[in-house]
Amino acid sequence: MDVNELISKLQQEFEDVPAGTLKPETKLSDIPDWSSMHALIIIALADIEYGVTIKGEELRKAQSIQELYNMIITKQSNPS
Repeated sequence: MDVNELISKLQQEFEDVPAGTLKPETKLSDIPDWSSMHALIIIALADIEYGVTIKGEELRKAQSIQELYNMIITKQSNPS
């Protein structure tokens, strides 16, 4: 997996976000109409697609899509 694959999956899940809007440097809070529903989608996506559990407080620490990607990769490499 690379960050572009994650972006592609997020783009599919966030139907209300225009195509091409998301980039690695995109701040999660800057995603149009960002809400707690988006956070839940990310948590579910990480679990289903990547076998990683992300808690709400962990997600709040990820500022950008790149940081979210780094978190997922780290968790895959170091399961707890």
